[in-house]
Amino acid sequence: MNLDQARGALVQEGRELLAAMEEALLEIENDGYNSERVNAIFRAAHTIKGSAGLFGLESLINFTHVVESLLDEVRNGEQTLDGAMLSLLLTCGDYIGSLLTAVEERSEANEPNPALRTHLLNQLNDYLQPAVEAAAAPAAESTAVSPVQATTGRVDVLEGEAVSSDLWHISLRPNADVLRNGMDPLSFLRYLSKLGRIVYLHTLTDGVPAAASFDAESSYLGYELEFESNASKQEIEDAFEFIREDCQLLILPPHSAIEAYIKLIASLPEGPGRLGEMLVRSGALTTHELQRVLERQSSARQPAPPLGTLLVEEQLVAPPVVSAALHKQKQVEDKRNQEQVFIKVEVGKLDQLINLVGELVIAGAAASLSLRQGDTAAMAEANEGVATLVEHIRDASLSLRMVAIGEVFQRFPRVVRDISKELGKDIELLITGADTELDKSMVEKLADPLMHIVRNAMDHGIEPSDVRQAHGKTARGLLRLNAYHESGSIVIEVSDDGRGLDRERILAKAIEKGLVQADQQLSDQEVYRLIFEPGFSTAAQVTNLSGRGVGMDVVRRNIEQLRGEVEVLSEFGLGSTVRIRLPLTLAIIDGFQVKVAGEVFVLPLDQVIECVDLGPQQELNELFNLRGEALPYVRLRELFGLEAAAGGRASLVVLQFGPERAGVVVDELVGEFQAVIKPLGQVFARNKVLSGSTILGDGSVALILDVPQLIQRASNALASARNPNNGQPKATPTVVSTY
Repeated sequence: MNLDQARGALVQEGRELLAAMEEALLEIENDGYNSERVNAIFRAAHTIKGSAGLFGLESLINFTHVVESLLDEVRNGEQTLDGAMLSLLLTCGDYIGSLLTAVEERSEANEPNPALRTHLLNQLNDYLQPAVEAAAAPAAESTAVSPVQATTGRVDVLEGEAVSSDLWHISLRPNADVLRNGMDPLSFLRYLSKLGRIVYLHTLTDGVPAAASFDAESSYLGYELEFESNASKQEIEDAFEFIREDCQLLILPPHSAIEAYIKLIASLPEGPGRLGEMLVRSGALTTHELQRVLERQSSARQPAPPLGTLLVEEQLVAPPVVSAALHKQKQVEDKRNQEQVFIKVEVGKLDQLINLVGELVIAGAAASLSLRQGDTAAMAEANEGVATLVEHIRDASLSLRMVAIGEVFQRFPRVVRDISKELGKDIELLITGADTELDKSMVEKLADPLMHIVRNAMDHGIEPSDVRQAHGKTARGLLRLNAYHESGSIVIEVSDDGRGLDRERILAKAIEKGLVQADQQLSDQEVYRLIFEPGFSTAAQVTNLSGRGVGMDVVRRNIEQLRGEVEVLSEFGLGSTVRIRLPLTLAIIDGFQVKVAGEVFVLPLDQVIECVDLGPQQELNELFNLRGEALPYVRLRELFGLEAAAGGRASLVVLQFGPERAGVVVDELVGEFQAVIKPLGQVFARNKVLSGSTILGDGSVALILDVPQLIQRASNALASARNPNNGQPKATPTVVSTY
């Protein structure tokens, strides 16, 4: 192992230890003091400090030593671990995590957040005065910001304060109804003067109408300001917080601030991959501005314009700052592509794989002997044995990439704790099925979608305690994360016992936005599916957590990219469940080959229920009667625009994904096939019915079909036939029976 690999192992181990510390602290908060858990927390901090010492990481060593000293006094009974200290230790863990990130990105020489470090050390100082003064002194020399720096343009990473003596330009255009809404624009300008000095104010009167049309309660004036201040862009925008929805506001930074933003983006230690996050982090963009542009992007026709282009078009961020952020983004992506990724593997799995390889060598030797002796029967038997061993080795190899979904679930106790306190709600988190395994690559991509769902459930789903008690519920809300295997898939559920989805409210909002017709008849599931439309939200108020209509559409898109499906189950007043279904792996599947017009397609075998011979091809309408079950279906020949065969036989393949079933009509059934999944190029990006491709034994390419999308396509076709938009009478479906 070289030095870079050793540093990577340090970071990985450090993050695992921090996760264990956080879990133990939350258990103490919920269950009370436990000496074994305190000792475990102390050992974790001690191990992190010791590992950092091997690399001379002074900043990490010094800070962790202070935390370790406090924990030592707690376990010795010299300090009491109360709620305030517990919250402090959790925040210290977050800060240590940022130090590890800096180590990972080779930027440990740049203190991630001097202000936060000083704040935490001051809080630790209340408990541990001597230790802080002795151990924190070396770090203070290298990380503290001097008074001179604080006034000469230095930009703090997390605070986003761009200090400059140049002038900000502010353009304010109040809406006509601002006065009627009880807001006076001049009062906000007076408040703005508390943040700095208004050097120049120009009042725009071009909107003032003729006297005959003048309305004393309407606002017609606009304002252009030159403003001198050391405040950040976010702080300046916050001065207009209560008028923000009733005006057009544009804040342009000083020229020197643009240079500061560029330097700051280049030096960001954590290197966030998203453009918007980098710009908000640097202070060049406010959260409100980012959300507004993201909403515009999500509602634009596909392909949507890049975020950077929209930011420049709306004059929210200067082009050089966007270019600097894009350059940083590329650097981060290139670096991540070059980094080695490690995964922990149980020794038992490795032993099993090694044993299987040994058996394969023996079987290969037996096959070679049979070939030399010309024994056809023995050769066939050896070939069958080799094929079986290859299948077992495939399964064993794939199992090496399987990890418990608990890797994702374990971060949510802290998330639920923090958001509960922010919302002022009492919420209990229950986790089950954390040992359910799935592919490592999928675990890494599940964190963001699950975060969106959990935050929505806590913000919009679970009610405050007084509201719950008024409806006969317990004061404490329940949020549940659950995972289990079902029919070759993994199912992940996020459930809450909150207010549930309001069908009528969702439907009214959908009609208002033009997503459905007012006279259109929709099932509950079809109505609930509308919440995944871009920009859709029924929230009356926008909060820091949700309500902007940005999130659930991203959840669906991310899950579909993993060849999965997301659905919502809800009962108004009782709660909701968001259910995600995913394949166990993205690498190899047991497939079922079918042919249509001579072309080979592959269906995942675990989603094929049965096959029905239709005999000579006949005209089928809307539904197929399968032993009394009305089954929607699609013809692959029509779906892909393939030429029809004259008088050939056809078969119906019955598919199932979760509770949903549908059929596909094909020309020929070929049989089972182990398919190695290959990704499709961008030319197929818009065709959601295809999930990948595979190479057949003769070297030709077969397309792998996406079963959830096929079932959805069949259901949509049936719904369209029954509820045509042209106002024609509903057609009576023809059911073809086969018994």
